Amino acid sequence: MEGTIYSLIPAVLMLVLVIATRRVLLSLGAGVVVGALMLHNFQLTGTLKEIWGVFKNIFVSEGSLNLGNLYLFGFLILLGMTTAFMTASGGSKAFGEWAINKIKTRKGAQLMPAVLGIIIFIDDYFNSLAVGQVARPLTDRYKISRAKLAYFIDSTSAPITVISPISSWGAYIIGTLGSILAANEITDYAPLEAFVRMIPFNLYAFAAILMVFLVATLKLDIGAMKRHEVRAVDTGQLVDPERGDVPGDLNDVFEANQNGKISYLITPILALIVGTIGAMVVTGIQNTDGTPGILDIFANTNVNISLFTGGLIAVVAAFVLYLNQSGEKSPSGKVFLEGMKAMLPALYILVLAWMIGSVIDSLGTGEYLAGTIADSSLNPAFLPFIVFLVAGFMALATGTSWGTFGIMLPIAAEIAALTDVSLVLPALAAVLAGSVFGDHCSPISDTSILSSTGAGSNHIDHVLTQLPYAFISAAAAGIGYLVLGITGQALLGFAIMILVIIGTAVVIHRSSHKTAK
Repeated sequence: MEGTIYSLIPAVLMLVLVIATRRVLLSLGAGVVVGALMLHNFQLTGTLKEIWGVFKNIFVSEGSLNLGNLYLFGFLILLGMTTAFMTASGGSKAFGEWAINKIKTRKGAQLMPAVLGIIIFIDDYFNSLAVGQVARPLTDRYKISRAKLAYFIDSTSAPITVISPISSWGAYIIGTLGSILAANEITDYAPLEAFVRMIPFNLYAFAAILMVFLVATLKLDIGAMKRHEVRAVDTGQLVDPERGDVPGDLNDVFEANQNGKISYLITPILALIVGTIGAMVVTGIQNTDGTPGILDIFANTNVNISLFTGGLIAVVAAFVLYLNQSGEKSPSGKVFLEGMKAMLPALYILVLAWMIGSVIDSLGTGEYLAGTIADSSLNPAFLPFIVFLVAGFMALATGTSWGTFGIMLPIAAEIAALTDVSLVLPALAAVLAGSVFGDHCSPISDTSILSSTGAGSNHIDHVLTQLPYAFISAAAAGIGYLVLGITGQALLGFAIMILVIIGTAVVIHRSSHKTAK
């Protein structure tokens, strides 16, 4: 069943169960079990060994600890502790009171995480978690649902990092482009120049970012998002009360200290930012031979250990401020414990997401989809549109943008080089765009999981509320790629994409306004 159409079954089953039951752990677990059964011809012993093997490999791989995953787990726990101390010390409350006096409207409160998402472009993980910590006190005060905050975070994090050359994503993509251009004997531009030229062709990234700002300014609450926003405004309940534990949510655990100051939130956040970026630079230099440039540093940095380092520094800063605080305080041991407990739901989801991702990889789902497009006879004009769709479905099924990059970029470049070399860069950019689109729709995307965590949102609520906006952005991008391929005019394709997004937003806004009347 490996490498055939049957390899799609676990991913499709998981997606159907997620939508039908909204129980993410059950859905992911079912996908893992079914995939393992398929890998071992439904033999129980082999299936159990496969499940144990993919679980163990998360922590121990090839006889040694999988430090990358452990550092990420550690960072999430440290972030939970930092959040707990910022909450217990009254820092989050003080910042919320200050911000509500400076930002006078609910629209302004929604724009804040959108703008922060653009500014923090270094790494998607860091973006997802840092923006949530800064914006949540303000959005909570204005009764903005956590699902909407998660959407703002997720739909700016990956789209901005995928078009930024000075980011972990940009460095990885530029490094990949070097081998692809060499393999296809393309010497017209260097990898960095190719990446920069590809930026205007990454239509979904721009569509998703534009949609975020339109949602924030025009109140485009559609589908499930509208239910969350109506409940938040009418009742003050920012998450669905019928859902289980929400990762990172500590609002009901501590009584905020009345002597809290804004610095009790700002200082740990700054420590997190400075510590993480500093560690990224240090690890990037350590892992680079010779004199490194800025792109070399970000290409070779160790993101997970950098996040762990930044998280550790942030916890220490938050803890010291908490100890030096006057007034009633919870025991520090309780704060540590509650911070750890708040992150457990995110860890459970992340583990199962990695497990099903490993099973899907073993089934060859990605290779099957890539082979389908490579073996088909395509009109070159439709190549950017087709690879956008295939990359989108691949990322949706596998939950990984980077894995999709690795598989699809060489195939798209080879097809374009053999049919119409002028389409190489648009096709490569379409792969990047489709990968981010699929990532936005996938419940097993690690970026989406961390966006839910940073926002304190139920994960499935985040995925389902983000879907309509992702599909609108993808439809606009798809039309843009069709126009680009048929006319050969990149600017025209970009302009059409913008017009479709704005036109759709205006129609939704007018429709909702009439309904409100």
